[in-house]
Amino acid sequence: MAVNTEVYQEIIAELQSKNVTLVAVSKTKPAEDIKALYDLRQRDFGENYVQELADKAEQLPKDIRWHFIGHLQSNKVKYIAPFVHLIHGVDSLKLLEEINKQGLKNNRIIDCLLQIYIAKEETKFGLDEEELANVLTHRLTNARICGLMGMASFTENMNTVRSEFNYLKTLFDKHAGLITHNSQPATLSMGMSSDYKIAIEEGSNMVRIGSLLFGTRNP
Repeated sequence: MAVNTEVYQEIIAELQSKNVTLVAVSKTKPAEDIKALYDLRQRDFGENYVQELADKAEQLPKDIRWHFIGHLQSNKVKYIAPFVHLIHGVDSLKLLEEINKQGLKNNRIIDCLLQIYIAKEETKFGLDEEELANVLTHRLTNARICGLMGMASFTENMNTVRSEFNYLKTLFDKHAGLITHNSQPATLSMGMSSDYKIAIEEGSNMVRIGSLLFGTRNP
Protein backbone atom coordinates (compact mmCIF):
# COMPACT_ATOMS: atom_id res chain seq x y z
CA MET A 1 0.00 0.00 0.00
CA ALA A 2 1.25 3.47 -0.91
CA VAL A 3 1.40 6.20 1.71
CA ASN A 4 -2.08 7.47 2.53
CA THR A 5 -1.43 11.17 2.02
CA GLU A 6 -5.04 12.15 2.64
CA VAL A 7 -5.07 10.50 6.07
CA TYR A 8 -1.68 12.03 6.81
CA GLN A 9 -2.96 15.52 6.08
CA GLU A 10 -5.98 14.95 8.31
CA ILE A 11 -3.88 13.61 11.19
CA ILE A 12 -1.18 16.27 10.99
CA ALA A 13 -3.81 19.03 10.97
CA GLU A 14 -5.46 17.49 14.02
CA LEU A 15 -2.17 17.12 15.90
CA GLN A 16 -0.84 20.56 15.05
CA SER A 17 -4.03 22.13 16.40
CA LYS A 18 -3.32 20.38 19.71
CA ASN A 19 0.45 20.99 19.72
CA VAL A 20 1.21 17.26 19.49
CA THR A 21 4.26 15.92 17.63
CA LEU A 22 3.73 13.14 15.10
CA VAL A 23 6.39 10.45 14.83
CA ALA A 24 5.64 8.54 11.62
CA VAL A 25 6.54 4.91 12.34
CA SER A 26 8.33 3.78 9.20
CA LYS A 27 9.79 0.44 10.31
CA THR A 28 9.99 -2.10 7.45
CA LYS A 29 8.77 0.54 4.99
CA PRO A 30 10.90 1.42 1.96
CA ALA A 31 12.82 4.67 1.67
CA GLU A 32 10.50 5.91 -1.09
CA ASP A 33 7.52 5.78 1.29
CA ILE A 34 9.42 7.84 3.85
CA LYS A 35 10.44 10.30 1.13
CA ALA A 36 6.78 10.67 0.14
CA LEU A 37 5.91 11.90 3.65
CA TYR A 38 9.12 13.93 3.81
CA ASP A 39 7.96 15.77 0.69
CA LEU A 40 4.80 16.66 2.65
CA ARG A 41 7.10 18.26 5.29
CA GLN A 42 7.06 15.38 7.77
CA ARG A 43 10.43 15.29 9.53
CA ASP A 44 10.04 12.93 12.53
CA PHE A 45 10.26 9.22 11.70
CA GLY A 46 10.42 6.23 14.04
CA GLU A 47 12.34 2.99 13.51
CA ASN A 48 12.53 -0.21 15.57
CA TYR A 49 15.66 -1.88 14.23
CA VAL A 50 19.17 -0.48 14.49
CA GLN A 51 20.54 -1.69 11.16
CA GLU A 52 17.44 -0.61 9.26
CA LEU A 53 17.60 2.82 10.88
CA ALA A 54 21.30 3.22 10.05
CA ASP A 55 20.71 2.20 6.42
CA LYS A 56 17.80 4.61 5.96
CA ALA A 57 19.68 7.46 7.58
CA GLU A 58 22.38 6.99 4.93
CA GLN A 59 19.89 7.03 2.06
CA LEU A 60 17.52 9.80 3.08
CA PRO A 61 17.77 13.58 3.66
CA LYS A 62 19.98 14.61 6.57
CA ASP A 63 17.42 16.89 8.18
CA ILE A 64 15.15 13.96 9.09
CA ARG A 65 14.79 13.59 12.87
CA TRP A 66 15.19 9.87 13.50
CA HIS A 67 13.50 8.39 16.56
CA PHE A 68 14.53 4.95 17.80
CA ILE A 69 11.33 3.47 19.22
CA GLY A 70 12.19 -0.22 19.57
CA HIS A 71 13.78 -2.23 22.37
CA LEU A 72 17.41 -1.10 22.26
CA GLN A 73 20.27 -3.37 23.34
CA SER A 74 23.23 -1.68 24.98
CA ASN A 75 25.70 -3.12 22.48
CA LYS A 76 23.81 -1.55 19.56
CA VAL A 77 23.75 2.04 20.87
CA LYS A 78 27.06 2.90 19.16
CA TYR A 79 25.56 2.42 15.71
CA ILE A 80 22.94 5.14 16.10
CA ALA A 81 24.67 7.42 18.61
CA PRO A 82 26.21 9.74 15.97
CA PHE A 83 22.87 10.85 14.52
CA VAL A 84 19.76 9.66 16.39
CA HIS A 85 17.40 12.50 17.37
CA LEU A 86 15.56 10.80 20.24
CA ILE A 87 15.73 7.34 21.84
CA HIS A 88 12.28 6.46 23.15
CA GLY A 89 12.59 3.18 25.00
CA VAL A 90 15.23 3.64 27.70
CA ASP A 91 14.17 0.97 30.16
CA SER A 92 17.21 0.52 32.40
CA LEU A 93 19.99 2.50 34.05
CA LYS A 94 22.52 0.28 32.25
CA LEU A 95 21.16 1.36 28.86
CA LEU A 96 21.07 5.02 29.88
CA GLU A 97 24.70 4.86 30.99
CA GLU A 98 25.72 3.30 27.67
CA ILE A 99 23.89 6.05 25.79
CA ASN A 100 25.76 8.58 27.92
CA LYS A 101 29.06 6.85 27.12
CA GLN A 102 28.39 6.86 23.39
CA GLY A 103 27.23 10.46 23.51
CA LEU A 104 30.56 11.40 25.08
CA LYS A 105 32.44 9.51 22.37
CA ASN A 106 30.50 11.34 19.67
CA ASN A 107 30.78 14.73 21.39
CA ARG A 108 27.01 15.21 21.50
CA ILE A 109 24.17 15.05 24.00
CA ILE A 110 21.71 12.29 23.13
CA ASP A 111 18.09 12.96 24.02
CA CYS A 112 16.15 10.10 25.61
CA LEU A 113 12.73 9.16 26.94
CA LEU A 114 12.44 6.80 29.88
CA GLN A 115 10.06 3.94 29.14
CA ILE A 116 7.59 3.24 31.93
CA TYR A 117 5.89 -0.12 32.32
CA ILE A 118 2.17 0.68 32.30
CA ALA A 119 0.61 -2.31 30.51
CA LYS A 120 -0.74 -5.48 32.04
CA GLU A 121 1.39 -7.62 29.71
CA GLU A 122 4.64 -9.43 30.43
CA THR A 123 5.87 -8.79 26.88
CA LYS A 124 6.22 -5.05 27.48
CA PHE A 125 9.39 -3.43 28.82
CA GLY A 126 9.87 -0.48 31.13
CA LEU A 127 10.78 0.98 34.50
CA ASP A 128 8.46 0.89 37.47
CA GLU A 129 7.87 3.95 39.64
CA GLU A 130 10.68 3.16 42.08
CA GLU A 131 13.18 2.49 39.29
CA LEU A 132 12.19 5.74 37.61
CA ALA A 133 12.93 7.72 40.76
CA ASN A 134 16.32 6.01 41.04
CA VAL A 135 17.30 6.68 37.42
CA LEU A 136 16.39 10.35 37.71
CA THR A 137 18.94 10.84 40.51
CA HIS A 138 21.91 9.87 38.34
CA ARG A 139 23.98 12.71 36.92
CA LEU A 140 24.88 12.29 33.27
CA THR A 141 26.89 14.52 30.95
CA ASN A 142 25.91 13.32 27.47
CA ALA A 143 22.46 11.75 27.83
CA ARG A 144 19.51 14.04 28.46
CA ILE A 145 16.18 12.76 29.80
CA CYS A 146 13.51 14.64 27.87
CA GLY A 147 10.45 12.90 29.25
CA LEU A 148 8.59 9.62 29.52
CA MET A 149 7.01 7.15 27.15
CA GLY A 150 4.78 4.13 27.57
CA MET A 151 2.80 1.56 25.64
CA ALA A 152 -0.70 0.62 26.75
CA SER A 153 -2.04 -2.92 26.85
CA PHE A 154 -3.00 -4.49 23.53
CA THR A 155 -6.71 -4.71 24.24
CA GLU A 156 -10.06 -3.60 22.88
CA ASN A 157 -10.98 -2.34 26.36
CA MET A 158 -10.39 1.37 25.97
CA ASN A 159 -11.12 1.97 29.64
CA THR A 160 -8.02 -0.06 30.45
CA VAL A 161 -5.98 1.89 27.90
CA ARG A 162 -7.23 5.21 29.25
CA SER A 163 -6.41 4.20 32.82
CA GLU A 164 -2.85 3.24 31.85
CA PHE A 165 -2.29 6.51 30.00
CA ASN A 166 -3.73 8.43 32.94
CA TYR A 167 -1.28 6.71 35.29
CA LEU A 168 1.66 7.64 33.05
CA LYS A 169 0.51 11.26 32.87
CA THR A 170 0.36 11.33 36.68
CA LEU A 171 3.96 10.11 36.87
CA PHE A 172 5.00 12.63 34.23
CA ASP A 173 3.42 15.50 36.14
CA LYS A 174 5.09 14.34 39.33
CA HIS A 175 8.56 14.61 37.81
CA ALA A 176 8.01 17.42 35.29
CA GLY A 177 9.56 19.99 37.60
CA LEU A 178 12.81 18.03 37.93
CA ILE A 179 14.85 20.16 35.55
CA THR A 180 18.60 19.65 35.80
CA HIS A 181 21.54 19.53 33.38
CA ASN A 182 20.53 16.07 32.19
CA SER A 183 16.80 16.07 32.93
CA GLN A 184 14.38 18.34 31.08
CA PRO A 185 11.14 16.33 31.01
CA ALA A 186 8.88 18.09 28.51
CA THR A 187 7.83 15.17 26.29
CA LEU A 188 5.16 12.59 27.08
CA SER A 189 5.15 10.03 24.29
CA MET A 190 2.14 7.74 24.35
CA GLY A 191 -0.41 6.68 21.78
CA MET A 192 -0.25 4.74 18.51
CA SER A 193 -2.57 4.24 15.53
CA SER A 194 -5.24 2.45 17.54
CA ASP A 195 -5.29 4.65 20.64
CA TYR A 196 -3.65 7.99 19.89
CA LYS A 197 -6.87 9.98 20.34
CA ILE A 198 -7.29 8.66 23.89
CA ALA A 199 -3.59 9.27 24.57
CA ILE A 200 -3.94 12.91 23.56
CA GLU A 201 -7.03 13.30 25.74
CA GLU A 202 -4.94 11.97 28.64
CA GLY A 203 -2.08 14.41 28.04
CA SER A 204 0.24 12.96 25.39
CA ASN A 205 2.20 15.51 23.36
CA MET A 206 3.91 12.99 21.07
CA VAL A 207 2.27 10.06 19.25
CA ARG A 208 3.75 7.24 17.20
CA ILE A 209 1.59 6.39 14.18
CA GLY A 210 2.46 3.85 11.51
CA SER A 211 -0.31 1.70 10.02
CA LEU A 212 -2.73 4.59 9.48
CA LEU A 213 -0.11 6.27 7.31
CA PHE A 214 1.77 3.41 5.68
CA GLY A 215 -0.72 0.55 5.82
CA THR A 216 -0.12 -2.71 7.65
CA ARG A 217 3.47 -3.63 8.43
CA ASN A 218 5.36 -5.87 6.05
CA PRO A 219 6.53 -9.20 7.53
